[in-house]
Parts: sequence; structure tokens; C-alpha cells
Amino acid sequence: MNHNTPLSPRPLSHLSGAHRRVLTTAQLRAHGVPAAEVNEQCRPDGPWQQLLPGVVLLHSGPPTGEERLHAVLVYAARERTAGVPVQPGAEEPHRPTYTETMLTGLAALSLHGFTSAPEVPSLKHIDVLVPRMRRLRSTGCVRIVRTASLPAAQQVKGVPVAPVPRALADAVAELSDANAVRGLLTEAVRGGHCEPAAVVRELNNAKLLSRPHVVDAVDSLLAEGRAIAEDRLYRMVSEYGLPDPVWNVDLRLPGGPHLGGLDAYWPEQAVAVELDTRAPRQDEDALWSEYARKREHLERLGITVVHITPKKLRDAMEQQAAVVRTALMASADRDPAAYVVVLPR
Repeated sequence: MNHNTPLSPRPLSHLSGAHRRVLTTAQLRAHGVPAAEVNEQCRPDGPWQQLLPGVVLLHSGPPTGEERLHAVLVYAARERTAGVPVQPGAEEPHRPTYTETMLTGLAALSLHGFTSAPEVPSLKHIDVLVPRMRRLRSTGCVRIVRTASLPAAQQVKGVPVAPVPRALADAVAELSDANAVRGLLTEAVRGGHCEPAAVVRELNNAKLLSRPHVVDAVDSLLAEGRAIAEDRLYRMVSEYGLPDPVWNVDLRLPGGPHLGGLDAYWPEQAVAVELDTRAPRQDEDALWSEYARKREHLERLGITVVHITPKKLRDAMEQQAAVVRTALMASADRDPAAYVVVLPR
């Protein structure tokens, strides 16, 4: 048999592109190619090559980027990834299902469109996320990342990738360059890929917030996220015709204690908006208690406090504007609020 000989009576026409050129030894065996023949074809000067344990590239020369990703995924996936021939009359080529695995780290971020992540062909290692109990080892260009609970994969260009917050945490875990970490986290927020709180939650879960260069990047990320959220709040008031509030103020009782800062306040209606930009760190419970105490105190004084998260401002601005408008209209039916002093923050 030479490299031009058909593999078996079961043709590979149901696969396309890299999925025809990269197969596992189990898939080849299912098509009638025994292990001895695979070894012969993968000899040093042979027409095939073994890219990873149990994964064969059916041509000589360097693999393409798509072939490399496919090889990594079929290596890490459960064996059920073997292609199933399409039924007679089917027109679309079958694409294998990569079970219990997905790309993460820098490779996933590159596929998500991050310009601050290296392009996939230039990566020395490609991170793949698998369940903790899978018996797999890192080898070649594959770096195995284990997790107790796989997130729901997102399909990008036909490839399963981890959601951006998880991919960021796995990338940051391998980076010691503070500028690289800051660049990735900043692009995640500026590019609208996710909210800061989701990123910090994953970094906290990965126990990365004890690293000084990560903490510095997170502080910049939170400041960036708040600035973006404030800009969206200004846009919401303007675009949906809400009356102008006073912005960024502190409230005090006359001659009394400080009541807290607010992002927007309508004195005549006694309605306040507070952006909830808490990040889930280890002191989250204490910070939430502080938020709750301030809100309860203001509401006892007759001030309605509307909490808005950056995510809601991004995804449902019209709905949040309606909530604020309803609170402003309802003020006429409430008892007058206590007199408070409004000071610039």
C-alpha cells in the first residue's frame, strides 16, 4: 500500500479539510488501516506523520493552523470524535464533535478575536480544557488544563473554545509579563467581550489574585470598567430622554453623618442610581454588606435607590432606563423624603 492507495472501502469523503487530513489511529483502524500500516506510513521519510500520540497527519510537511488545532482537539477529546459517515443524499460534510474538551488560554483568546493575543500558528503551546478526572498528559504542543466543571463551550470558526473570562484566567496563569496581562484584561473590557466582574471572578477562582502583577492589572481593569459603565449611564440618560440628574455626588444629613456616594441623583424626586461595580474578590461579602447598609439607610430616609450593573447597562439599556423612569414617576405618590445635603464627590 502506498500513500495514494485508498484506505478502505469506507471512504473519507464525509470529512472535509483538516478533518480528512488529521485522523486518530482508532479512526484509521475503523477505515481498515492496521497499526502496522500506520507505522509504515509514518516512517521518517514516509508520506504521513504522527503529530501527537494516536493522532496522524495524512501528508508530509508542516501542518496548517487548522490541522494543528484539530490535532490538539482530537488528542484531548473522548474517542467518540470519530467521524460518522453521512447518510445517503446528505450534502453537508460531517464535522466531528469534540467531546469533553475545548480550547482555552491564548489560543482561545486569539480565536475570540483578541489582537493582544498571539496568533495561533505562533503559539508554542495550545491549552485545552478537560475534566479533572480525564487521564491525559501534556505532550508536544498540547498543554492540558484541568477543571472540576467544564464551562459551556462557545463555537468560534467551528472550534469549541472556552468563554472569554475562563480563557483569560487560563492565559494569565501562564504569563509573568505584567504588560501582557494588562493588555489582555484591558482588551476584554474595551472590546466588549465581557464585564470586569466576570474576569475577576475567574481570576479569583484560579487563585491568581495573590500575584502582584495580576493585582495591578485588575486594578486597572476595574477602573477601566467603571469608566465605561459611567459613560453608558450618561448615554442612557441622554438617549432615553430622562431628566438631567446631578452626577457623582455625596449625600449628608444636615449637620449629620455622611450617607454615601451616588453616581446620579434626582433631588426633586429623591431617586438615586448607583452603579454596582463590585468585583468578586475574597472580601465580596463585606463589600456587599456595605452596599446593602447604605441602600437601607437611604430608603429609610425616603430615597429610592436603583442599582444598575454594567452588564445590564450594556445588554439592556432601554430596560434600565424604563426602571429609572418608573422610579421618577412614582415619586409623586410617595411621602416626601428627608432633607439631605448634596455635595460634589
